[in-house]
Amino acid sequence: MPFLRRVRTRVLLVSVLIAVVMTVTGGSLLIVRDRVRRHVEADLSADLEHSLTTFQNLQRQRREALTHENALLADLPDLRALMTTNDRRTIADGAVGLWKLAGSDLFGLADSHGRLLTVYTLGAPPSDALSQAIEQIIFQPQQHYIPSGGRLFDVSVRPLYFGDEIHGTLLGYVVSGYRFDTDVIALIGHASGDDAAFFSGGRIVATALPAARQQELARQVNSLAPGGHISDVSLGGQKYLATGTDLSQEAPGDLRLLVLKSFEPADRAIQEINRLVLLLGVSAVVLGSLLMIVLSRVVTQPLEMLVQGVHAFGLGDPSHQLPANGTREVRGLSDAFARMRDEIQANHRALLDAERLATIGSMASSVSHDLRHYLAAVFANAEFLSSSQLTPQERGELLSDIQVAVDGATELLDSLLILSKGGAAFHREPGSVLRIAEKAVSLLRSHPEAEGVMVRLDCDDEAGALALVDAKQMQRAIYNLLLNACQSARCTDGRREVALSIKAQDEMIALSVTDSGPGVAEHIRSSLFQPFVSNGKQSGTGLGLTLADAVAREHGGAVTLVSSKRGETIFKLTLQREFPGKGTKVASERSATGTRYL
Repeated sequence: MPFLRRVRTRVLLVSVLIAVVMTVTGGSLLIVRDRVRRHVEADLSADLEHSLTTFQNLQRQRREALTHENALLADLPDLRALMTTNDRRTIADGAVGLWKLAGSDLFGLADSHGRLLTVYTLGAPPSDALSQAIEQIIFQPQQHYIPSGGRLFDVSVRPLYFGDEIHGTLLGYVVSGYRFDTDVIALIGHASGDDAAFFSGGRIVATALPAARQQELARQVNSLAPGGHISDVSLGGQKYLATGTDLSQEAPGDLRLLVLKSFEPADRAIQEINRLVLLLGVSAVVLGSLLMIVLSRVVTQPLEMLVQGVHAFGLGDPSHQLPANGTREVRGLSDAFARMRDEIQANHRALLDAERLATIGSMASSVSHDLRHYLAAVFANAEFLSSSQLTPQERGELLSDIQVAVDGATELLDSLLILSKGGAAFHREPGSVLRIAEKAVSLLRSHPEAEGVMVRLDCDDEAGALALVDAKQMQRAIYNLLLNACQSARCTDGRREVALSIKAQDEMIALSVTDSGPGVAEHIRSSLFQPFVSNGKQSGTGLGLTLADAVAREHGGAVTLVSSKRGETIFKLTLQREFPGKGTKVASERSATGTRYL
């Protein structure tokens, strides 16, 4: 694996030991944690079911006590005498004393038809919705919970008779109840060891939970499992187990009781087990690491000295001391490397001499051939110019040929300078790549290798073809690609076409040159962009593609061979736009975008 090449053997051995110990420790920790958590969840689930039953039993006992108190109120002579008046205002005034006597949170009186005559509540005054709910449950003995206005009451309804209940006259109904406030919920919850909350209409109407946790619980209540099932709830970063029961049959509207049991005590026990297992794991890692460090020094130190000797030799220091101790294998490897080092030094000196001569010979052969060709053209045309029988037109043609030869020689020398300087002569300015390409196509028109070849220039977005470029060098690179494509297209008997396409792609500009030639020879594809590589062209120096690739790389891109087959060879030159920063403007000429032909 590649990353092992950068790791020291000592570090690898210690890391493996640590990894093994950590894996075993972590696995043990996870197994223990999982087993303990399952056992705790099972116990808590059973406790939660028991807590729900306990909560309901305690609530039933409070309701029975409330029913008994209400029965005592219904037997009071004063209350019966008050109800015989049948006057609403008299009954409302007299009910105040009876309410104080009862000491309940809710007290009301209704006539024999179930119409509420008066009602009093502690805290906020009674609302119309509360009054309507009381009238609704008077004739519904199974309903005793009343959620209203964000409050929840448990009420008891008792009929009032003048005389006994069998032969007497029904005077009305006495309604009393208590509110489920924080103290009541906390008292019942303390007895069962849990927290509880009553929901009505998706809102909490009674709970002892803090306000922040009430909001969290209200957001999660709709995602909890239906009644009778246990769900996980997270409140304030703590985990709870929750179960509930539907109390809608005992209330005028929907009502749901939710009982929650905190997971915090179980988490503390699990964390204590985790700390113990983790402490044992850390101790094993520390002791094992110390032992492995001692052993690794004895085994790996000679290897490290040998590696240092190899690195030193790679940096040009052949005199670095090699290890003389260690195991038999290490000593044998050290001796073999010492002999190899001496042989490499001798062979390297011989190879440098041979390579230097070969490079000089290849460059001299290629450059001298082209320079000799250009100088011969200059000499021959200059000799013709000395004749007095030439017309002015002929003299102009000869002078033009001399200029072409001089430009060719200058181009060859500039190419060598660019390759040798590595981009030092590049001067980028804002410019249009389309305009540069048009100039390159225009220069190509006068070259003999472009004769008979149709060159097509296409740009899909002229405004997007703006970049920071060295116009002269980029023009030379595009010209070389087009000339190379024309030379390839002329090698076919069919259509001779070259297409130059310019496309803007995000932060890059791509120029694709496609020709209809026979394609790039297979044996030169791997070395296509190396200097002096040519496929047998008589006038080629083998520097065209090399120069184009060098120019593209100086502009943040490259020249690549996209595809090569008979009838279609595609080279792509890419460069970065590298737009200037704020305050710098890129000037461009707007013209119709389209296709141009040579």
